[in-house]
Amino acid sequence: MALVQANEVRDRLLAAFPVLTERGIAIDVIKTSGDRIQDRNLADIGGKGLFTKEIEDALLDDRIDLAVHSLKDMPTVLPPGLVLAAALPREDPRDVLLTADGRALADLPQKAVVGTSSLRRRAQLLYRRPDLAVIDFRGNVETRITKLENGLADATVLARAGLNRLGRTDIACATLEPDDFLPAVGQGIVAVEWRDEAPSVVEFVAALVDAPTQWCADAERAMLFELDGSCRTPIAGYAICTAQDIWLRGLVLDPDGSAAFAGERRGLAVDAHRLGTDLGHELLAASGHILVEFR
Repeated sequence: MALVQANEVRDRLLAAFPVLTERGIAIDVIKTSGDRIQDRNLADIGGKGLFTKEIEDALLDDRIDLAVHSLKDMPTVLPPGLVLAAALPREDPRDVLLTADGRALADLPQKAVVGTSSLRRRAQLLYRRPDLAVIDFRGNVETRITKLENGLADATVLARAGLNRLGRTDIACATLEPDDFLPAVGQGIVAVEWRDEAPSVVEFVAALVDAPTQWCADAERAMLFELDGSCRTPIAGYAICTAQDIWLRGLVLDPDGSAAFAGERRGLAVDAHRLGTDLGHELLAASGHILVEFR
């Protein structure tokens, strides 16, 4: 997936700057701790930063000029000297339920086993279907498909954006609409990170920015920052930007799915950050006991 996303950034740069050639844009594949460690829960071994640390180290050491990430895997606070420079046009942000026959969440049998490593997905699954048995389930798309085929679970939840990028929309899945199953903050967004004050790449970064997606990312991450979200806190957030306006929805859940606190904000897209901060404050006031207990 990381290589697919890096190639997308390269292709957009080549389209914007025909003078460049593929040989002039080198892709350095860096394996992160999050990629290597597959047998433990992320929350227990460092959280989201496990998918970015080695890449950010290379950026800070001037070994690479730009870093490409899935925005949903990025911590809310970046290392000093690094900034999010651009968000590419958003892919489909929705989650999908992957089963052998494509059945919907409501059609799963009682006490069906669903595998996921995401606390957000676990909490929303249990909020909708408290009878389910949700187990820890890590690995890439193919690994999870194999686990299902081997009978380790009846279903799993994946991001549709990943399936689209990998060309695996052929597998049996049911889409989980945001009205019922809110995505992760930043889901479906490829983000480009760079060193602050790196003038040599300013022109290239500017060509990658998709303004509507950038506003959505800003609103969602501002909300998450106010909630101090981590891998131990089930938080969902999704913004839609149309013309000059933005609509942000947020959700905080008890990890066992027994309670959910939702809110929303609508306003001008240029006020995205303020709207996200305001919604974060509201959700913090409503669900603070959950956030304190599980930080």
